[in-house]
Amino acid sequence: MNRIPFEEVQQTLAAVLRKLGFAAHRADTCARLFAETTRDSVYTHGINRFPRFVTTIRNGRVDPAAEPEVVARFGALERWDGHRGPGNLNALAAMERAIALSREHGIGCVALANTNHWMRAGTYGWQAAEAGVIGICWTNTMPNLPPWGGAEPVIGNNPLVIAVPRATGPVVLDMAMSQFSYGTLESYKKRGQMLPVDGGFDADGNLTRDPAAIEQSWRPLPIGYWKGSGLSVVLDMIAAMMSLGEATHQIPADPLLETSVSQMFVTLNPEAFGPAPRAAQIADEIVASLENCPAAAHQVKVRYPGEQTLRTRAENVKLGLPVEAAVWAEIHAM
Repeated sequence: MNRIPFEEVQQTLAAVLRKLGFAAHRADTCARLFAETTRDSVYTHGINRFPRFVTTIRNGRVDPAAEPEVVARFGALERWDGHRGPGNLNALAAMERAIALSREHGIGCVALANTNHWMRAGTYGWQAAEAGVIGICWTNTMPNLPPWGGAEPVIGNNPLVIAVPRATGPVVLDMAMSQFSYGTLESYKKRGQMLPVDGGFDADGNLTRDPAAIEQSWRPLPIGYWKGSGLSVVLDMIAAMMSLGEATHQIPADPLLETSVSQMFVTLNPEAFGPAPRAAQIADEIVASLENCPAAAHQVKVRYPGEQTLRTRAENVKLGLPVEAAVWAEIHAM
């Protein structure tokens, strides 16, 4: 594993994107989002995913020149068309608009259709929290998760993000509807490790901790069994209905062909009624209650969602981003 300075990573990725038809400023932003994802230790959706992103540009699923456009407005609610542009740039713009709407109305919502994979879901939660607002966003995906009681993947793992601003560190929940995302399964498989808990079914329908068996069967386990399955369905419905976009069953079931996904970006402004010191105090008190909880056996401490990200971020900025040598060589060859 190589350690590459953040700026070098961003500049290298941006150079590739400019050759693929990105305007210079959009290439820089898109590259920064990939680099930040690796910086924050979501390695499966950062630099490691960049070659797949390039493939989707080359095969026509992602239009590097397309920008999102508002197509309808009603107060604090807007509907946008992503025109199959780069998913992370579309999502960044949609969340930025939702933040602006919440400053005006106290709440903001952008429903985005016809877009592409947004890479790390948590990026847009951090974006909201760092702007001082509560952020809630989710996306549907290609069918890659079996509904509870089903034998084939017909629903999506539909990542959900909920982010809360705090002066000493935002609380950011970033979770898929599967017990382990496909990226996490891939990471465990590469390390030759079994999952810590059951993560899906093998080809014979038995629960297993073997990530390779789950990848082969395409039957990861929904979080909370039937609860995660139901949540996946309603998130898909809301995103597709509000954006008038594609639902999971209409999206190609191939990672290299997945496109036209639907997404939701909702923001709440804690200061809509004026300065909110009590709201900030409530958030801090909740975090303190977690920190005061005795750790269970074999655990170091209780952490709030996003806490570890801040520590890893500082380490990777200081030492350089960890990049697999083979991936870095592939990107340089582009």
